[in-house]
Amino acid sequence: MATYVVSDIHGMYDKFIKLLHKIGLNDDDTLYVLGDVLDRGPNPIKVLQKLMEMPNVVPIVGNHELMAIECLDFLCKEITPETIEDISTQMINNFVNWDYNGSATTIAEFAELDKDMKKEVLDFIKDFSLYEEVEVTKTKAPHGTHGPKKGDKVTYLLVHAGLGHYSPTKEIDDYTLDDIIWERADYDIPYYPDRKNFYVINGHTPTQLIETNPKPGFIYREYNHIAIDCGACFKEGRLAAICLETDKEYYVS
Repeated sequence: MATYVVSDIHGMYDKFIKLLHKIGLNDDDTLYVLGDVLDRGPNPIKVLQKLMEMPNVVPIVGNHELMAIECLDFLCKEITPETIEDISTQMINNFVNWDYNGSATTIAEFAELDKDMKKEVLDFIKDFSLYEEVEVTKTKAPHGTHGPKKGDKVTYLLVHAGLGHYSPTKEIDDYTLDDIIWERADYDIPYYPDRKNFYVINGHTPTQLIETNPKPGFIYREYNHIAIDCGACFKEGRLAAICLETDKEYYVS
């Protein structure tokens, strides 16, 4: 029984399937998905439908899901003079923002679904968690004498973007939706330095864009951050996963 984390699949269905085979995900394993399943890549809805079939998946909301929910809800409505009149400036801005962030593939695949499946997909997205806190027991010592030891209990806070406006005195529920879904993590700030064996895992910022990362495009670890968005939808990007019990990293290009 193992615990895996992946983030920012962004419609890269083929990479996702290859990654599942690579990690050898079993029915008694758990896979946490840190948001941004949708947009950019060619098959975002296909990825979502795959996740819907997997009872051992725990999806966490990303900014792309947040952008999609209200817009997809509107696209499910019958177009009438009344619904057209109800289009607000805010709704138009939502569509513009979502389009700027790569909504085209999501909208195209969603449009091909029948009415019942559209509702199932939307209900599934709306049920994504905001964050998860997971405790595991290490089955090996991943960081030698400076990290957890084999047999240690380690806690991971799983969020999409990080902890915007971070303070060590803040409880997770004190962070705003924007803080944990949109605000990019500051990787120069140590997270919870006084909490032994406590780490924050996030996606959202491709590791190619972290200036202090010595291995752009691979999982980045520093100051109790673990950043796992390795730019799956980039031309030479990777989809990455990490096993929490062993710290083993998995990549598909």
